[in-house]
Amino acid sequence: MCSTCGCGNLEGPRVYEAASDHPHVHEHGQDHGHGHGHGHGHGHGHGHVVAVRADPTAGEDTILLEQKVLAKNDGIAEKNRAWMRSHGITAVNLMSSPGAGKTTLLERTIREIGHEVAVVEGDQETHLDANRIAATGARVVQVNTGAGCHLDASMLERALVELAPVDDTLLLVENVGNLVCPALFDLGEQAKVVIVSVTEGDDKPLKYPHIFAAADLAVVNKSDLLPYVDFDLDVCARNARAVNPQLRLITLSAKTGEGMERWLAELERLMPAVAGHNPSQ
Repeated sequence: MCSTCGCGNLEGPRVYEAASDHPHVHEHGQDHGHGHGHGHGHGHGHGHVVAVRADPTAGEDTILLEQKVLAKNDGIAEKNRAWMRSHGITAVNLMSSPGAGKTTLLERTIREIGHEVAVVEGDQETHLDANRIAATGARVVQVNTGAGCHLDASMLERALVELAPVDDTLLLVENVGNLVCPALFDLGEQAKVVIVSVTEGDDKPLKYPHIFAAADLAVVNKSDLLPYVDFDLDVCARNARAVNPQLRLITLSAKTGEGMERWLAELERLMPAVAGHNPSQ
């Protein structure tokens, strides 16, 4: 049970390969370590988050529990980060609302990037998106969170066991469709990317500021629909930078390929950050 946002599944997340009818069910707290070292990454730590709840009955005990949940998550995230760095694996956490085009962007990225790519697909149920990714030939595992509304570091840890990515892989993590909770949880990724589509409105950075504040890059997708919707790119960019002045923004269409060169360049820019790894670590 996630005390931070109230989601949860008593059976725990299910991690399995695409097209598999036999998910590997993992209970929360079960140890499936995969040889992570104890490194010191530079992810977004949230061990000291203080929650302000609308429920006036929520007291200090609830806040302390949330701090402990996030601190435990951050510890696992650091292990993930150290292990992936030691193997030259660059992980990018893709976050968006449902329907923003994450899976379509993944499919085109895999086809065009010319680099070894593996994917972790996060959804509450089904392996429909994982099957789409598997059809590209990329290695993929599905994480079904049940009632959970986000991936966390322990889910990625278990997904890495199942995925067994080779050294120097670009690991793309498609988080559960949600513009709130995924921003709270460090997975051990190299970068966080928030994706919005032009059909959602240019006010999203102001309505969901934390996910834009936590992101390293914002992608505005479905640019091919700009002539048909009420969306102002300049307003969206201004709103996003009001929340995060350092945020980089790119506009593209995963459907037509317009602007994909900038997205691929951003991924290529991230990958040298793990160069010089030592596989023997």
